[in-house]
Amino acid sequence: MHLVEAARPMFARHETFHPRYGWFRKAYAFVAEDPHIFLRDDASVEIGVGKNMVRAIRFWGLAAKLIIENPNSPRPRSPDLITTPLGDELFGADGWDRYMEDPGTLWLLHWLLLASRSRLPVWWLAFNEFHAVEFSEEDLKAAITTQLEAAGGWARPHPSSIKKDISALLRTYAPAVRSGRTGIDDILDCPLRELNLIGRSAATGRYRFTLGAKATLPPAILTYAVLDYVKRIKTRENTITINRLAHEPGSPGKVFKLAEGEMLACLEPVIERINMVGLAVVTGAPQLSWSEEPSEIAREILNDYYGISPISIEISNNGDRLSATASVGDY
Repeated sequence: MHLVEAARPMFARHETFHPRYGWFRKAYAFVAEDPHIFLRDDASVEIGVGKNMVRAIRFWGLAAKLIIENPNSPRPRSPDLITTPLGDELFGADGWDRYMEDPGTLWLLHWLLLASRSRLPVWWLAFNEFHAVEFSEEDLKAAITTQLEAAGGWARPHPSSIKKDISALLRTYAPAVRSGRTGIDDILDCPLRELNLIGRSAATGRYRFTLGAKATLPPAILTYAVLDYVKRIKTRENTITINRLAHEPGSPGKVFKLAEGEMLACLEPVIERINMVGLAVVTGAPQLSWSEEPSEIAREILNDYYGISPISIEISNNGDRLSATASVGDY
């Protein structure tokens, strides 16, 4: 998968704010109650934050694919918002993890932020096309600037926009560095730091992606991401090699920083439990197979993982809501 297929050409839409605790749930909950909330003059008062934060919360809800712009909005240039089926199933009244208490939900949100079509092209490039073992913020900026210049059909973003996206990325995932201007909220207030996907070298202090098995990544969440990825790349086959799942740009292996063996080890507990997915070795290459629609299997896997089966939403695309039969990969 290439950048132009995997991401949208948008930069620094987060108002320099990284996602804070509660913002994903808040974006979903406010839109579920009022699709016009982010268009209202009193949105800042209703949501209880400043105007810049209102725009940031809206962005992170869209970026995580919990809400979308209404395709049937009578005002296409300033559309209202609607919740997605996955948003409903995750944070709805009878959702899988209504109060975002399960650690697996953080891994799920991380996948959704990077899955196509991502609203974070700088982040997508950092996880998928940047291969340095250790790096500085400037190293990352230089590499991503070069890659964006090579992306056909995209206008070149302003250097300050790239810098803002990289800064938000590092504040989202890397350990916070205490300074005289760093408040306790800045240190504690980003949930995705718990994933430990970006660390710092003890020897040099430089950033580095954390490669290898992830102790807190639930096998069910990885399997969901694999099946969601299969849906997004629109393969007509019912098999895919573990090598592709580990190494292709945009794949779960890239997003979760897992090698082929680590992917296999994490997938095996689900493969043993769910008869709709299987593993075979063809000419020495392990392959994952599936016997039903990938999005349906993925949904059942999350039902099983969370121990809840949310009520399906039976409103078609012609109404106010998207069909519950649609997967996130459909938009």
